[in-house]
Amino acid sequence: MYGLVNKGIQNMVCSRFGEEIWRKIKQKAEVETDFFLSMEGYPDDITHRLIKAASVVLDLSPSEIMAAFGEFWVEYASQEGYGEMMDMTGDTLPEFLENLDNLHTRIGISFPKLQPPSFECTDVEEDSLSLHYHSHREGLAPMVFGLVKGLGNRFDIEVEITQTHSKNDGAEHDEFLVKHKPH
Repeated sequence: MYGLVNKGIQNMVCSRFGEEIWRKIKQKAEVETDFFLSMEGYPDDITHRLIKAASVVLDLSPSEIMAAFGEFWVEYASQEGYGEMMDMTGDTLPEFLENLDNLHTRIGISFPKLQPPSFECTDVEEDSLSLHYHSHREGLAPMVFGLVKGLGNRFDIEVEITQTHSKNDGAEHDEFLVKHKPH
């Protein structure tokens, strides 16, 4: 994964829990990097170790950490220079989710080794849709919960998300039911 992701984890932890907690997480994860370079590639293992260590230090499940990070990521990515691209991705939650793969393609110009997940929307109704999440990486589906919540905040709508199919249970890919309505 690119350093931007690890930097995002660091920023989330430092902004919510402080620098000392971040140092404890890095120590527990056996990560000696003082700072992550956004455009630099890092082994996925570093990210997984940071999540596991954060889980222990913060006494939260890895899924809770991933969901919190997903929600944080939406605002963080916008502030890190991707806000305009995000603005062009869609004016509504369904439109944005439908265009996520296009957003990742545009971002891939700056990050040539990017291996993003793929998203597909089906059963799109006025207030709900099925979101299909395809990733070669294991264990990141919980982040989708947070991403959708973060996008709900971005679009100032109320969202409810439930997982309907899981790769962990043998499904081909993860699938979520996303219900949305104005506040």
